[in-house]
Amino acid sequence: MALFVNHLTHIDVSLWCPTKGLVGCSWQVDAQLEGELGEDGMLFDFGEVKPWIKRTLDSGLDHTLLVPTQAPGVEVRECDEGLCIRTTTPYVMEVRGPTEAFTLLPWASITLERVTQHLSAQLTEQRPANVERVTLTLSDELINGAAYGYSHGLKRHSGNCQRIAHGHRSRLHIFQEQQRQPQLEQQWGAWLDNRYLLEEADIAEHSESQLTCRYEAAQGSFSITLPSERCSVLPKPTTVENIALWLADQIAKQTGIATHVYAFEGIDKGATAQASP
Repeated sequence: MALFVNHLTHIDVSLWCPTKGLVGCSWQVDAQLEGELGEDGMLFDFGEVKPWIKRTLDSGLDHTLLVPTQAPGVEVRECDEGLCIRTTTPYVMEVRGPTEAFTLLPWASITLERVTQHLSAQLTEQRPANVERVTLTLSDELINGAAYGYSHGLKRHSGNCQRIAHGHRSRLHIFQEQQRQPQLEQQWGAWLDNRYLLEEADIAEHSESQLTCRYEAAQGSFSITLPSERCSVLPKPTTVENIALWLADQIAKQTGIATHVYAFEGIDKGATAQASP
């Protein structure tokens, strides 16, 4: 007997890729539970499935930086902040923060299949008595059009969004004169893809080649150092509202046309903003 729940929740993370560097990801989560029916005729109460699985994911790898500890050029060590992650390929990066801001995985690379198996095994170990196995299915959102992955951190956020290297994979819709602009969407989506977005006030050091972002948040001290070319500096906190406003303003100035932007933050949520040149 099996029970399934589709579109149960979403996972938003950043991961370190040995070929792409820092990548923002958003995954849809579907779940299947196998086992025996209880005396009440149920395998597991639907009302309890979602909060149980979501609570496990939220307290685990969601909104963390996934680090493949066996990847070439990856070094992990303890530091005053908690953990320090250093990389050398495909570029030099250093991230410091509390231990719970990172998910260390003993792999050479992070793949969706491996993460799916890892989480399914974790939930199966914690299963209720009459559940024999939990199987998750993680998938990228199917996006027909422009999309980009980005990483950031929100120091004022009261939850896990304050972690300095978590990310999202997002749609991008751009309207001018009440018409979608696919060419502009592709242009800006490609430019934003795999970038780190940060608030100007959080810049601690900045040279032609390198930028360091540093801040104090409720969970502790955070810092990240990246190549300058991988960063985009916003005048305000990198909330999806400010990202939408910043994009609308930049595109309106570039094209000389009033612009309406729908910026998504992962799957099925986001913000919209308008700007004139």
